[in-house]
Amino acid sequence: GKLLAPKEELDITVLFMPDTMKMYEILVVIHVMRENGENWPYEDSAELNKDLRRRVTVAENGGIQGILWIYPVHGIPEAPRQKLVPDVIRCQARQRVERRVEVLLPGVVPATNATPVTRNSAVVNTNKPANIQEIVQVTDGFSTTREFLYELQYQSNEIKSQLEALIGMHLMEREWDTESRIVTLIFNVVFTPNKPMRNEATLIVQCTTGGIWKFPMLFIATEPEVDDVINIEAVGLNKESVVGFKLTSQTR
Repeated sequence: GKLLAPKEELDITVLFMPDTMKMYEILVVIHVMRENGENWPYEDSAELNKDLRRRVTVAENGGIQGILWIYPVHGIPEAPRQKLVPDVIRCQARQRVERRVEVLLPGVVPATNATPVTRNSAVVNTNKPANIQEIVQVTDGFSTTREFLYELQYQSNEIKSQLEALIGMHLMEREWDTESRIVTLIFNVVFTPNKPMRNEATLIVQCTTGGIWKFPMLFIATEPEVDDVINIEAVGLNKESVVGFKLTSQTR
């Protein structure tokens, strides 16, 4: 029941207060009618295509009584930010390090069509409680598993361009405790720095049923080993001694 002047803007407030870590979907529908109650004429209702018919309300006398704007809204809850200690991945420059990183996702809502997944019994830990479900899946790149999306987010595009080729992250295992509703994701992280650096990143995990979790990470590359030692022997006092050596660039 709000009256709008020509070219006036309408602000619509949507309040989202999730009580579970799942995605919520709604439609915001705006119905516009003329102030004087008259209808918009149109030439022939038979020529209205299906897409247009979903966006208008037709009066009994054949005119267009109202116009609809439909906006889908997805509410995705994000876990509260906690003061987590960053996972530190440390490696000497020009070396390679491989680390396993575990993150905990509390409050995960299982998919309605979830089915048990089995794997090679040779790698199943039989000592775990019955309510723990463990699944191994190998992925690459910006990765999608059956239930999770994940990516590393950097502080700037410049840092991203420097680190993207130096860091590899793959989801290796996941464990779901059905009692506590906590999912544990185990990642394999490979770090191959080419020079000393210290950069922060954020691991963002999103569940396909809804919910986002963020975890801080810190990548540190220390000074590399000395390539070689160059000795220059003096030929005498106040006389120059010269030695030559080659440097090869690893980039263009």
